[in-house]
Amino acid sequence: MSRLAGSSKLLRAMNESAALAHLLEPGTLTRSDLRKLTKLSTPTISEVLRRLTEAGLVTVVGHNSGRPGPNAELYAVNPDAAYAAAVSIRDIGPLDAPSVAAALCDLTGTIRSRTELRVDFLRTDPKSAVLDAVATVRRDSGVPAERLRHVQLGVAGSYDSRTQTIRHVEMPGFGRTGLVPEIAAALGTHVGVDNDVNLAAVAERRHGVARDADGFALLWLGLEGLGLAIDIAGSLMRGARGGAGEIGYMPLYAPDSTHRKVDLQDLVGGAAVLALGQDCGVPGRTPPDVVRAAAADPEAASEFFPRLADRIAVGLAAVIAVLDPSLVVLAGPVAQAGGRTLLAAVESALHRAAPLESTVAVTTIDDDAVLLGALDAGLTAVRESLIASIRDS
Repeated sequence: MSRLAGSSKLLRAMNESAALAHLLEPGTLTRSDLRKLTKLSTPTISEVLRRLTEAGLVTVVGHNSGRPGPNAELYAVNPDAAYAAAVSIRDIGPLDAPSVAAALCDLTGTIRSRTELRVDFLRTDPKSAVLDAVATVRRDSGVPAERLRHVQLGVAGSYDSRTQTIRHVEMPGFGRTGLVPEIAAALGTHVGVDNDVNLAAVAERRHGVARDADGFALLWLGLEGLGLAIDIAGSLMRGARGGAGEIGYMPLYAPDSTHRKVDLQDLVGGAAVLALGQDCGVPGRTPPDVVRAAAADPEAASEFFPRLADRIAVGLAAVIAVLDPSLVVLAGPVAQAGGRTLLAAVESALHRAAPLESTVAVTTIDDDAVLLGALDAGLTAVRESLIASIRDS
């Protein structure tokens, strides 16, 4: 009899997790809708909804009066059942200084609060900076600590999940062994870490030009550095130690020299864009400023963009030749500033460089892609943990 009882509990948990998975999608559902989606009987669906409602995961949000007979109750996931937070660590950002951007969303994905704090990482411990950012968005939204189920960090580096250590990071203190477990222990919740460009790719798939792509590569042209994210059928390639996509380290020779060995960062990084702008007589305090100024001046654009595009094509040609993605997305502040002018120049440069057929596009996200992607990743983790907790209960 114990086996039968265990099987009954397992089946009940599977039914509840299946129903919750459907309710986590946008919109509302009736009992009848859920019965059709899950193929469960009406009594079973009624019992599932009762248990999910008592657990605080699902709530009645209205009644459907458009059908014959009694009005059907409309069910939806309870947005306050759990929350996710995202924290983006920036060596330089919109505040023109190192900063921490944070946001918090409910179980439906609605952003409840958002902030950006300037931080001097030479004087501030990374753990304190992250905890302060999370505390700020939690306080601003009135969310109790126990409802925060996941915090997702985005860093300009790679995360080795085996050692729980952030690697290839230039921000002081963030490469310290034990930092991530310490943050998780202080927050009392699960903490995920991912490369900032990977998270931008998560946002691009969810909200941007890559929504319908089988797979794509995203080249991040940042204020200072470069990055590459590789999406294969919705899954990101991270590599053995989280270092996949560190394209700035790619060694090569400058197109105008056979003697000086450089890497791609030297050709297309923020400092290189500023130097190219100066060489072409284009003013600007930051790389995006230079690119915008060039785009606004046809004479300057005719010299600046082909030269910048030739450099970008050096890296992209290698990526396309190895991965053959159906789509390449140009993203980051420099790509956003260049827009379609930069896109046209890169397409021409790639055509000259090699007979490669990948489609190239510029990101359509005009918000903070890294923060949005971190929220998406955090929300996915929260939803999966809720479904898993039902199955394991």
